[in-house]
Parts: sequence; structure tokens; C-alpha cells
Amino acid sequence: MDASNHVSIDETSIRYDGWRIVAVCFLVATFGWGFGFYGQSVYLAELHRAHGWPASLISGATTFFYLFGALIVAFVAEAIRAFGPRNCLLAGIVAMAAAAIAIGQVGSLWQLYAANALLAFGWAGTSLAIITNTLSFWFDKRRGMAISLALNGASFGGIVGVPLLIFATGTFGFSRAMTVSAVVMLAVLVPVVLAFVGEPPQPAHPARKKASADGPSSAQIRARALRDLGFLSIAIAFALVLFAQVGFIVHLISFLDPVIGRESAAVAVALLTAMAMTGRILFSTVIDRLNQRLASALSFLSQAVALAIVINSRNEVLLIAACALFGFSVGNLITLPSLIVQREFDPRAFGVLISLSTAINQVTYAFGPGVIGLLRDLSGSYTLPFYGCIALEVIAAALIMLRGRDASRCAVA
Repeated sequence: MDASNHVSIDETSIRYDGWRIVAVCFLVATFGWGFGFYGQSVYLAELHRAHGWPASLISGATTFFYLFGALIVAFVAEAIRAFGPRNCLLAGIVAMAAAAIAIGQVGSLWQLYAANALLAFGWAGTSLAIITNTLSFWFDKRRGMAISLALNGASFGGIVGVPLLIFATGTFGFSRAMTVSAVVMLAVLVPVVLAFVGEPPQPAHPARKKASADGPSSAQIRARALRDLGFLSIAIAFALVLFAQVGFIVHLISFLDPVIGRESAAVAVALLTAMAMTGRILFSTVIDRLNQRLASALSFLSQAVALAIVINSRNEVLLIAACALFGFSVGNLITLPSLIVQREFDPRAFGVLISLSTAINQVTYAFGPGVIGLLRDLSGSYTLPFYGCIALEVIAAALIMLRGRDASRCAVA
């Protein structure tokens, strides 16, 4: 018998190679969210200024980006299985860089939509699904901490990436700024991925090795999951919350500006983003030991409380504090689904289930900003749509507590 099968890996050791992968994924998330998520607000403003296109058509390209990206994200697990995490990360990075350059060069709306289609491939290769799938090859017992720390790059991309992109646009112009930023991403990420992302430590997780031999197909896993209450309660609950969360954040400055002024509104948004990182770091130390469904429900309800304060208060300090409360759970809401799936389902199904859940979430929250904007226009204020967000948070808090049948069986039974 091969002695390597008895190799024990200490995931808590600072010398463990998996922590290098966490650092790589942090950098990937920084650029992935910087270009793919937070950068969308910059693209809208600059393209509207440069071409005079209606904001609805430009933002429509963003919705198209999320919807098309969701189709690709659903198959990330298969791509990693076929080509390996290193090649998939490199493909995502190159696609993201090419899309960034293309967005800076667009001269017509069809080109913008084509660039966003390419950006969707880059997003699939640099965001949640590929990061959680990649880290799952290196981590089992400390997976929660690893994912939480790596996804702090998402918040860092918003805190640092967008201001730098705006500064570069003011210095070089939008087109050159996008090209320079893309070159910087390639120069940073490609060597790092090549240097540190190698073959996963197979002896650490024999279930993955077994999966290739006797596990169900990806299509079977998806079909069974979509009939399982335990999985659906995760996917739908987080889809509802992310719909509310993304919509609220996109409209936050528009809501706060006439109430407390643009500068204070910017402070509120910055604090919300900083608290998202703080919450994720604090949770990472205990998240593997928590009842993760209960932690999710409490996070949803805390956001509902924050939204109620935002709607009913006009006090600047209280509004900023409410944004901080809302932000505290923002980061964890993209981490918790993978941890619940890891705990409750067969490890052979992990990659496929996370990709499927991420795709469902992305399809749903793609419509969040548009629906909230429409309700705001129809009602004349943000009161109705924000109360709608509260209702979604409360429904999701109840839904996430539904575990279905005995855990750890679906999708492979």
C-alpha cells in the first residue's frame, strides 16, 4: 500500500501550503471584485459621460453580465475537475484583463455587451465559485477560516480598487486607466498563480479521490439537489438576502445623499464595506464551530433591523451606525453557504453544489438594483422597496432553518 495514503496534514500549521493558496485567492478576489462587481459603478458613470448613452442601457449590460455569468458559474466545478485549479484561475485572470481593456475601448452599445460577456468568463474564474472550489482542495477542517480570509479580498477590492480606478481615470483617462489596470492585474496575479498554485494534496482529502471513481455525475448531483429541501432552503434563502443586499447597497448613496449629504453618505458606504471585512475576519475564528444556519438567520435579521433604522431615522450618526450594522454581516453572507453545504452534504458533491448555489444567487441578485429602482420610481420614495427588503430578510431567516431530511446525504444518495 502506498505510504502516502497515511500522510496527515495539519491545516492549523502556519507552514501548511494551503495558507499560500489563501493568500493567492485573496489577491484574485481583490481584482475579481474590483473589476467585476464594484467596478460596474465606475463603468456606468464613465461610459455615460463619454457617450451619453442612457443609464438604463448601460446598467442593462451589467444585468446581462450577471445573468450570463451565472450560466458559466454553474459549471465551474466541472472546469476545475477537467483542467485543474491553476489553469482555471489563469483563464479567469486573462479573460478579466481582456474584458477590462475592451470596456475601456467600447464605442457602441453592442461592444459593451460583448465586453460584458467576456467579463462574465473572467468573473467566473476569479470570484466566489472558483475560490471556494479551489480552497476545498486544500482545506477540510479549517475550510471556513480559509474561505473567510480569502474572501476579504472582495471587500479590499471595493475599499482600495475602486478609488484607485477612479484616480487612474482622472490621471490617464478612462480608456488608458482600464488598460493600465488590466496590465497591473496580469503582472501581479499570473506569476503568483504560477508560483504557488500547484497540485492539491490528494492524501488530505481521500473523498475527492474516491469521487472520480464512484461518485455521481454532476448532472445527477444538480438534479437531486434541486429536489432537496435542505439544499433549496440554502440556495433560496441566500438568493433572497443577496437580492436585498445588493439592491440596497447600489441605491444607498442615492438614498442618503438628500438626507445627510454626499460626503457623509460616502462615509457610510466606506464604513459598511470596512465592517464587512471586520465581520468576516471575526467570524473566521469561530465560524467552523458555530451552528451555521442559526448564524445565517441572525445575520439576516440584523440586516433587517439595520434597514428598519435606515428607513425611519434622519439622524446622521444613527444612519451611519445602521450602515455599519448592515455591513457587519455582508461579507459572511457569501461565505456561509459553502460552509453549510460542506457540513451537511457529501464532500463529493461540494464543488457542484457550491457552483449551483452561486449561480442561483447571481441570477436572483442581478435584478435587485433594477427592481428596487422601479419600486422607488413607482412609489416616489425608498420606503416601499426597503420595507420589501426587510420582508425578504425575515422570510430568508425562517427559510434557512429548514434542514429537510437527514443531512449529509442529498445529491449523492
